[in-house]
Amino acid sequence: MWVCGALCRARAPAQLGQRLLPESRRRRPASASFSASAEPSRVRALVYGHHGDPAKVVELKNLELAAVGGSDVHVKILAAPINPSDINMIQGNYGLLPQLPAVGGNEGVGQVVAVGSSVTGVKPGDWVIPANPGLGTWRTEAVFSEEELITVPSDIPLQCAATLGVNPCTAYRMLVDFERLQPGDSVIQNASNSGVGQAVIQIAAALGLRTINVLRDRPDLQKLTDRLKNLGADHVVTEEGLRKPEMKSFFKDMPQPRLALNCVGGKSSTELLRHLAPGGTMVTYGGMAKQPVIASASQLIFKDLKLRGFWLSQWKKDHSPSEWMIALLPGVTREGSAFSEVTSDPEPGRDQFKELILTLCDLIRRGQLTAPACSEVPLQDYLCALEASTQPFVSSKQILTM
Repeated sequence: MWVCGALCRARAPAQLGQRLLPESRRRRPASASFSASAEPSRVRALVYGHHGDPAKVVELKNLELAAVGGSDVHVKILAAPINPSDINMIQGNYGLLPQLPAVGGNEGVGQVVAVGSSVTGVKPGDWVIPANPGLGTWRTEAVFSEEELITVPSDIPLQCAATLGVNPCTAYRMLVDFERLQPGDSVIQNASNSGVGQAVIQIAAALGLRTINVLRDRPDLQKLTDRLKNLGADHVVTEEGLRKPEMKSFFKDMPQPRLALNCVGGKSSTELLRHLAPGGTMVTYGGMAKQPVIASASQLIFKDLKLRGFWLSQWKKDHSPSEWMIALLPGVTREGSAFSEVTSDPEPGRDQFKELILTLCDLIRRGQLTAPACSEVPLQDYLCALEASTQPFVSSKQILTM
């Protein structure tokens, strides 16, 4: 990825001096206004003014950094990944769309530079991540409201912190919210090499669950299989292998999965359903194939299979404190386990999300959760990173470094 940086720079126009209209933030007044100046002190950011192909509509621009108000926090962004949801948002086909023009990026980690006079929850030097999507993390620095940020420990690896707020949270919630699984139970998933898929493998292993991980056939299949098994995958099988009659004997040695995690749709999701145990649940959290999820009437009637969906943004929006207690402790916690104790009276809103973040940080410290395979790319080489993020069979998450 570093090698292609020169090529990307050659294709990227010199955009720092170009004009950009003032930003209109969705939830509050802009913390930074866009600048026509090319002064070195100005913030650099990846901005899109209309929806379309990310490689064509995203540009490197200058922002004016706003003064720090009483409840504001000045943050220097350290690293920010490119997730599929970021790409979908730029394309205009996501469930949450910011007002345009907008800064790309929903996830990342930054370091607090300065705080306003009324800020009490963070201090200079702290690491912070976005509390909700739409914050715009693909920039060198910004001024945010304190309520938009969550502190994270600075003793975890940078890549782990930068990729903490979306994929591992999605993986954890899907594993514990839909079926009351016990150690020894199995889970089947497609898109197993994705960021969520890699997190599912590791968190499931920490919970004592066994995973059946489905991949598309590819040139580097054995290398990828070895990497997933090193993460804790019990079984890795191709989509073609999942359709073979031999799979019937496979489940003689292990229980049929009660939970399936679908990020693909189409034929891939149909195969997951075919191997689910009666009464099991398939949770769909993505649609990479852009094909519908199809379940036969017999699967719904005679096997009583359940089809559910999961979106982390919605979970954060409508999760109540009482439900939080039940969901976080699905009957698998134990003394000395990797899972954090939850206070008996958690506050609503983002503090519930923070409890989840701290639980995952505990797993990271114990060596039970690592960042997905990553390629760090300098911000100015964003075109190369965007193109790599949309290519098939790319198992490395692109992380923009500032």
